[in-house]
Amino acid sequence: MHLEEMKKEIEALVIEKGFYNKPEDIPKKLLFAFIELGEASAAWKKGEPEEKIAEELIDAIFYILDTSRLACPSVDMDNMFKKKLEKNWSRPYQYGEGHRTKLLKG
Repeated sequence: MHLEEMKKEIEALVIEKGFYNKPEDIPKKLLFAFIELGEASAAWKKGEPEEKIAEELIDAIFYILDTSRLACPSVDMDNMFKKKLEKNWSRPYQYGEGHRTKLLKG
């Protein structure tokens, strides 16, 4: 299943279950995604089974994709993923990590 297909599935779920579904709900959805990442981190720290950790990560993905549906509805997330991946591949080794070297030298 592609990201755009997932967005449609999530939209159907959100509508069916009466979850937040308005542009003004975007900050809540992003907060919920962040909370789910925290739950994934906690599960990993506690040594929970991989499936539990994965479930929390999928919850975060659900919220992120649902947010994309409301925040940037005209953007094809499959194409955006490909563009961003290409951009990241074009970056130099350890891009953005230079600050660590400066801290070690200073």
